[in-house]
Amino acid sequence: MPSCSKNNPVSEILGTQYPIVLGAMRLITHARLAAAVSNAGGFGLIAASGMAPETLRRQLEEVKTLTDKPVGVNIPVYRPNARELIEVAIEMGVKAISTSAGNPAKIMGLAREGGLKVVHKVSSLAMALKAQDAGVDAVTAMGFEAGGHVGREHVTTFCLIPQLVDNLDIPVIAAGGIADSRGAAAAFALGAQGVEMGTRFVLCTESGAPAFFKDCLKNADCEATLILGKEAMPIRVLKNAVTKMVAGMDAGEADKAMIKSGDATYVMSGGDRQTAVMPCGQTAGLVAGEQSVEEIIREITEGFRRIGRQMETSFFS
Repeated sequence: MPSCSKNNPVSEILGTQYPIVLGAMRLITHARLAAAVSNAGGFGLIAASGMAPETLRRQLEEVKTLTDKPVGVNIPVYRPNARELIEVAIEMGVKAISTSAGNPAKIMGLAREGGLKVVHKVSSLAMALKAQDAGVDAVTAMGFEAGGHVGREHVTTFCLIPQLVDNLDIPVIAAGGIADSRGAAAAFALGAQGVEMGTRFVLCTESGAPAFFKDCLKNADCEATLILGKEAMPIRVLKNAVTKMVAGMDAGEADKAMIKSGDATYVMSGGDRQTAVMPCGQTAGLVAGEQSVEEIIREITEGFRRIGRQMETSFFS
């Protein structure tokens, strides 16, 4: 994996040592975790979805006490206060933001005025081309394996990444199904120039996720998740009593239930292993032990180099 910004366009855009991005998870990826990822050479993101501007300002003030490395903010475009949040990011000296869930053209003027780089999350070629036309600097291509809100198209990472790489003129960051050096190497083999991971960082020592969430991840397999809200905003979560109940409703009723009570039952809002909604990717089956962020990123970078050598030897032997 390229190890300095001048060798990799994603690292250059984000100002990082490695093209490894912390996947934004509402109420989980706050200052401490974001700073840890940035200190280890990646790009930490603070998830601003649902935050008031003053809350984001406090988070960015805290992160400045924890790292002098670049840290970004994820801002869903559909949120009513998206522009206010971007203004706070600019005011606090953020240099790059991640956007999602909406048309980035709505905020590009403001972002450019504030000197921001913009990476937009997409789940289809049509969305990616629209984002490129809007002027974003890169896209994060989210395969259907990902945790949290996923695309309605059901396109997997292996099929999405090369399609975007073949049709875009901007860098592609791969997300969904990536939890270790093998996933990172596969993403780069498909043409991606960066990787984003969320579920892997839930289970790290710097994560503020509840102990029951971490325990569920430790014992999960790749069949431990399901999709809720299939017609509105699909979301991949861990299976438990409450999510199985919602999944058993017809699509319309399930969507209504998620819209009505999604915030109230979200994992960081309370509940336990059977009553909380826990966004999680299919990489749950690949995540077993709790490590520090530094150990996770070291494993990915060192493993990436080793896999590259092994692939060449095994293919041409």
